[in-house]
Formats: sequence, C-alpha cells, structure tokens
Amino acid sequence: MLPLAPRVDGKRPLTFGIVAGEASGDILGAGLIRALRARYPQARFVGIGGDEMVAEGFHSLLPMERLSVMGLVEVLGRLRELFSIRDRLLDYFLTTPPDVVIGIDSPDFTLRIERRCRDAGIPTVHYVSPSVWAWRQKRIFKIAKAVDLMLTLFPFEARFYEEHQVPVAFVGHPLADRIPLETDTRGARVALGLDPALPVLAILPGSRGGEVERLGNLFLSAAHWLQQQRRDIQLVIPCVNRDREQQVRALVAALDVQLPVTIVRGRSREVMAAADVVLLASGTATLEAMLLKKPMVVGYRLSNLSYALVSRLVKVPYVALPNLLAREPLVPELLQDDATPEALGAAVLERLENDTERERLTTAFTDLHHQLRRCADERAASAIVELLENRR
Repeated sequence: MLPLAPRVDGKRPLTFGIVAGEASGDILGAGLIRALRARYPQARFVGIGGDEMVAEGFHSLLPMERLSVMGLVEVLGRLRELFSIRDRLLDYFLTTPPDVVIGIDSPDFTLRIERRCRDAGIPTVHYVSPSVWAWRQKRIFKIAKAVDLMLTLFPFEARFYEEHQVPVAFVGHPLADRIPLETDTRGARVALGLDPALPVLAILPGSRGGEVERLGNLFLSAAHWLQQQRRDIQLVIPCVNRDREQQVRALVAALDVQLPVTIVRGRSREVMAAADVVLLASGTATLEAMLLKKPMVVGYRLSNLSYALVSRLVKVPYVALPNLLAREPLVPELLQDDATPEALGAAVLERLENDTERERLTTAFTDLHHQLRRCADERAASAIVELLENRR
C-alpha cells in the first residue's frame, strides 16, 4: 500500500524540480516520476529532462541535449553556455521554489544547483552517486553541504556515505527491475528482422555526439576486421536519436570498404538482447548488457589531454560496471591506445567462439542481477516521500 501523501498547503500542487543531464538520467527520472505520481496524482514535475521524462508529463525548460558533454577538455568549450543554463535554471527554482529539488547524475552541474537551493531552504536529493569512492574522495564534504539525501544505485556506494554521516538510501538499479532474468535472444532477432541462425554483434559507440565521433570509426573498423574472420556475422548499431542515426550513417557511408550493417533508431536494449556479443563504450550500457547476460568488449577513447588528466585522478582498476561490481575483470577493457580495431575484433571473436567463457559469464551476471533487483523506482520515491514528511 502506498503511504499517504503529505498535505500540500494552498492550491498550488506539490512540485518536484528535477534536473537530468543525459540519456541514462532521463530513464531514471521517468521511472521516478511514475512512482511519485502514483502517490501525488496532481503533482507537477519541472526542470530539465529528456524524452522519457517528458512522456511522463515532465515539463523541460530547456533541451537536455545541451547538458550532454563528455571529457574535461570538451566541457571547457561549452562552459559559458553551461553557466548560462545553470543560472537560468536557478533563477526559476529560487523565484518559484519547488517542494524539493532532485538532481539526477551529472554531478558537476546538478550538485551546484542543489547547494544553492538547499542554502535557500529547499530540500535537495541527489540520485546516482558520483564516483567519490573511486577518485577525489574529498568531494564528499561538498556533497554533504549540497544534499539532504543521497540515493545510490549500488550497495558499496551507500556504505561510503554512511561512513561519512551523509543521509543515504540504497535503492538498487531500475534496469535490474525492468530487465527479465532470462533474455529472449531469438525473439529479439525476429523482431529486428535478423536471421536467428546467424551470430550477431551489437555495436554501441555511445549516446553522445562526441562519443560517436571518437569511437564510431574505431568500432566500425573493428567490425570490418571481424567480418574478415567470420563472414556469417550480422552487425547491428542502435542509435539513441535521429541525430546520432544520421551521424552513424554518415560514418558508414564514408568508409573505404563496404560494410553491411543494420542501423536502427532506439531499440538499443532489443539490439543487445539479439546479440551474441556486444562491442560498446564504457558507461551505463555495460550494466544493461550485463543484465541481459551478454558477453561484451568495452572500448573507449578520450582526447589525449582529457585522458592524461583523468588517468591521474582515477584510483580504481576498472571502468566497466560489471568489473566494478564483481571486483574482478569479467569483461575486457581496451582503453585509449589499447583500443585498436584488431584488438577489439580479436576480443569479440574470443567471446563469440568460447562457449565455456560464455557460460561462466552468464552465471556471474545472473548473480549480480539479483543483487541489484530492489524495486528501485519505488524505493527512491519512498525515500523522497519520507524526506518531505520529515521536513513538514
């Protein structure tokens, strides 16, 4: 049974200010909105979000795409615009205060907004912990001043916040709730018009334009190398939106060789479900591939300056979420100079043809799936409800 909603004074409906800066945050925000709306049917949801959140009745003041920037150097070129967006959003929140401000991921942007709103007396929540346990751990003191509640997706993150006396709730990961424990690979292939009898490689070079620019040709070259070894393999690339689809099609058309590849808009989960192996950028997609029980090869490149700066700061041995969760190298990570077409292709081929390794990964990924399956949307909404009730 859902808890009773706190009473709202006056005629203005309960208002949730939410800020999401990228596709993964948009998905989390949509699930949170659904769970909160079940408690508060008349509530308003306003801030910055993407298509998933808008489909749930969210009012986005600005396009979320303007916040999607990756890499330290790349951010520098957009600082003036990002500062302008932040100031405009803060002006809106501080002149028409919501009942709570919720920042979803994108900590460099959202935590600054949360700090200003909290100083103004507005309760604040941050959903998805920054990787303070991995690098720049002193950020925990700034986080403590910015948020009234931290919502974490992984249990080891919650323990870190508890050790530093920051209010926290481990809610699990919504993807673990939504993705079935068993994957219908054949059904996904039929739905995508692929031959169920032939092997499939899913290629995901990222959701941001900058990622696709850096990784697109690299992954396509790896796919071409692989097709020289296995002529029967089917290549499929899902694109998060129309812009990324046009970008990928242009990359394929510009290749010196003809590469037969199926390109689809959206449907990334269905494409990964159809795959025997996934070649992808590091990020949330690695978690999704893990929950689908798919062997994967992770490749990533930043600009040389960005990589030099980041590599000095990061203190953990892995970047892929399956490896971080398992605390062992379940999946190969080929980064920067190690990410060559031949190395990526060979790693994919090994996982395509090694049945013993595939079975081992299925068992390990299933165990991790169970650990994260906690009804995250409901747990996150309940934690926010409790915060509001306590503040009232």
